[in-house]
This record gives sequence, C-alpha cells and structure tokens, in this order.
Amino acid sequence: MDRLDSLRIFLRVAELQSFSRAAESLGLPKASVSGAVQRLETEVGARLLQRTTRKVSLTQDGLVFRERGRDLLADFDEMQAMFVQGAPSLRGRLRVDMSSGIARNFVIPSLPDFLAAHPQLEIEVGSTDRRVDVVREGFDCVLRVGDVVDTSLIARRLGAFRLLNCASPSYVKRHGMPRTLADLSSHRLIHYVPTLGGKSSGFEYREGDAYRNLPMAGAVTVNNADAYQAACLAGLGIIQAPDVGVKRLIAERVLVEVAPKLQAEPMPVSFLYPHRRHLPPRVCAFMDWVDDLLRPHLIPLASG
Repeated sequence: MDRLDSLRIFLRVAELQSFSRAAESLGLPKASVSGAVQRLETEVGARLLQRTTRKVSLTQDGLVFRERGRDLLADFDEMQAMFVQGAPSLRGRLRVDMSSGIARNFVIPSLPDFLAAHPQLEIEVGSTDRRVDVVREGFDCVLRVGDVVDTSLIARRLGAFRLLNCASPSYVKRHGMPRTLADLSSHRLIHYVPTLGGKSSGFEYREGDAYRNLPMAGAVTVNNADAYQAACLAGLGIIQAPDVGVKRLIAERVLVEVAPKLQAEPMPVSFLYPHRRHLPPRVCAFMDWVDDLLRPHLIPLASG
C-alpha cells in the first residue's frame, strides 16, 4: 500500500469518524485501515486522529493535514486527468475566501455558470471580513480588498474599487449636506475597524498628492462591511464605501453621496495565495474567472 492509498484511507476515516465504517465503504479489513493510518502518523511524525471507544476525531494536526491532504489528492487527480482523452479539465476541491459583499453581489450569482463549465469541481466559499490564515486554514486563494500586508503570500493585483462618501437622506435632513472639510466638523462618521477595540483612522481625503485622515466624532463602530452599510442606512453617520456596493442605493435615493470632492484613496483588490512551484489549474481558472467578473467594476491601480 503506497502513501497515496494511506492518505485516501485517512481522509475516509476522518470523513466518517469511524474505522469500521471507513473499512466497510472501502471494502477493506478494519485492521488494514487502522494499520494504514498508523503508518501515516509515523511517517509524518504527528498524531492525526484522537481515538476513543465511541468515536474518532481529528487532532489539531489532523485538521491541518486533512486540508492539505485533500489538496494533494486533488492535484494528483487533476494531473492524471490531463492525459485522459475527453476527461474534464478541472476537478477536485477549491477553498476560497472573500468579503461577503463580493460573494453576495458577484461570485455566488454567477457561480452556477462556472460550475456548469467545470462539473467535477467542488467549491467552498468563505465570506467574512476576518483576515483568515491562508496556509493554516487550507485556503487555495483569498480575495482581499485593501492593502496587502502579508508578504509571505503571492499577490495577484486586479485593480481597485473607487470609494464614495455616503449618508442616508434622513441623516442629511438632520445634519445638513457636508461639502467641504470644514463642514465635517459638525458631522458624525461611522467608524470601521478590522478588530473591535482598534482605533479608527477617521475620514480619509486627498490633499495634493497625498491622502490624509481627519479625526471625526461618531457614536458607532463596526467591524463588518454589512453592518457598516446598515448603520449608514439607519442614519447613524457618514461612510466611505466602495462604489460597487452603494451606486445602486444612490441611484434609488436610498443613500446620497456627500462631499464628492473629498475622495478617499481607492481600495486595491488582490488575490492572495500560498507560494507554490506550480499553481493548480483549478485555482488559476477560478482567479481568471473572478478577474473577468470584477474587471468592469475596477479602476487601474496607481503606479508606484
């Protein structure tokens, strides 16, 4: 029994949480299944499964090994399919992460077409504002809106979202329409921070060739893009949000643009993925597809 067979057996045990059920589904003796997992644990030098009399569960090392093992088998199956006449070109599991807004407005609505073109693919879509650990959590790639700070990952830059300053009509009716920097002194900002307890940078605006931040008062701080927009719709203050998420609301007069001459720096949009000598074709195809989806809504990144 080779290592790939042992890996497949381990993944089946992890999936079914039982050596007996895994052995039955694979048509193997239970002793063979148990022995294969034990040899695999010896080879990797870590305990992958926690065994009790009632059930089998993954250890922390086992969780990580399972995600990377799935990727390894998918890569191997994909490589084999390259030489099979008429076989689907893409197969295996794809795990990606992106903001909830991009998932909801762009990726999920168009996903049926992508999966129809690649029926052997399985896609896990995470959608959160949390900065996931790409390697530790087993993501093939993540789509980031904002500056790239993790230099251990490869970045594929797609473009940038233009930001608009918005408020609700009810807020403008109560506080007036701000147009200049001086006007903002009597207004409230809805603060966005990646982690609650952090300090908001304030209202961003361009002055000459540089972008600056104006500290502003505000009663509400959020750490989620959906809550950020909801707070604005509730009339709690001004937000600075990507135009793709608010243009329709402005056209429908649900929100209004304020201080249009005080533009914040556009937010870069990038794919991040782990260093690999050969990026699997399924990952490349997905990134190309999302690039095409978003391209009409992005502006070029500033050089330098």
